[in-house]
Amino acid sequence: MSKTILVTGSSGLIGSEVCVYFASQGYHVHGLDNNQRAVFFGPQGDTRWNQNRLTQELKGFVHHELDIRDRAGVLALVKSIKPDVIVHTAAQPSHDRAAAIPFDDFDTNAVGTLNFLEAARQACPESPFVHMSTNKVYGDAPNSIALTELATRWDYADATYAHGIPESFTIDQSKHSLFGASKVAADVMVQEYGRYFNMPTCALRGGCLTGPNHTGVELHGFLSYLVKCNLEGREYRVFGYKGKQVRDNIHSLDVARFMAAFVENPRAGEVYNLGGGKANSTSILEAFKIAEKFSGKAQVFTYVDQNRAGDHICYYSDLRKMRAHFPKWDITQSLEETIRQIVEAWRERAGS
Repeated sequence: MSKTILVTGSSGLIGSEVCVYFASQGYHVHGLDNNQRAVFFGPQGDTRWNQNRLTQELKGFVHHELDIRDRAGVLALVKSIKPDVIVHTAAQPSHDRAAAIPFDDFDTNAVGTLNFLEAARQACPESPFVHMSTNKVYGDAPNSIALTELATRWDYADATYAHGIPESFTIDQSKHSLFGASKVAADVMVQEYGRYFNMPTCALRGGCLTGPNHTGVELHGFLSYLVKCNLEGREYRVFGYKGKQVRDNIHSLDVARFMAAFVENPRAGEVYNLGGGKANSTSILEAFKIAEKFSGKAQVFTYVDQNRAGDHICYYSDLRKMRAHFPKWDITQSLEETIRQIVEAWRERAGS
């Protein structure tokens, strides 16, 4: 008898990748999404195309149109399905947008996560609960690390962080953005349900999660939006730090593969910095060059001297804890291959 997985935010980048990956492993897939991304970001954020793709491509896929803020609806759904695995990726994902919609942001990110944790505790406490957190839980504390300025990027001058930011890094007494704060609340609650109730939970503090199925917009989806601007000849705005700010990028497939590794050998109340690591890190200036290589088009951009509030100057994940706990897992999709796939995907969607 096949196992069942419930994926929230199933029409988004990570949610859809998780649906496809677990379906390929024989799971019966239930997806929950209400296209709230289109409400948060307008028509450009619409994910219905991805929902339709899953319905067409995945045999037996069941879509549930439900808002994760609907506590009674969430409880009823989880009790009716009793999933063997819950992967929670639904969120308000933009730290810029959160300031304009503080209640929607907190109710979605913090309260929505609590709704699912409690539903899981009541209906299927033994089922692994995987939560997509964010590196924004560290706030701007990583900016306190001594940096060195190189020709095209910033990097850590402190050898302590030669491998990147570890899970032990402080999340306290820093500026997070309201989005970061709501995600901290969710992250800590996921840990608490694991530690207090001994449930198999983990919070995955993602770096830049990316891939060909991302509906990137300016406020969220760095690489996808950058490539889209490149292909359309649209002006990309660089916010501060000379365009040398660094992020590590992880392909959605490698995210799904790590989730599967955790589900196979779950632990209670764990935290992992799920990113591409130093090898898959890039500055905006460096990303321009890679995009240009695959598109054949020059990147059009302007520079805004004011950086985004709470933004990281340099951030890449220390992957050593993940590799130690799950030695069979590692990054399989390089940064260049990921960008190549994004270029092809945007071209295909544009019909060119």
